[in-house]
Amino acid sequence: MARHPSAERQHRYSLRRNLVNKKNTSALRTEIKKIRTLIENGDKEGAQKALPRAYAVVDKTVKKRTVHANKGARYKSRLARQIEKTSPAASK
Repeated sequence: MARHPSAERQHRYSLRRNLVNKKNTSALRTEIKKIRTLIENGDKEGAQKALPRAYAVVDKTVKKRTVHANKGARYKSRLARQIEKTSPAASK
């Protein structure tokens, strides 16, 4: 356990940052899962409409340094590629 006052402050700070990072990471994963679910269901239009929201969440997590910039770019690139590979849903 931390004994010095500066170490105690740093520990409190790290706990706060941990909560913020966890919240941001959770939001990022949720958006990515939504798009991947749409892709699996073959809903190309829905996935394309959801893509800007996912891009915004990725960019916010990168800006807050929760995720490294290259990892954010990789997420965006892979999602876009997966959507393009998806064949449009059959008309009913």
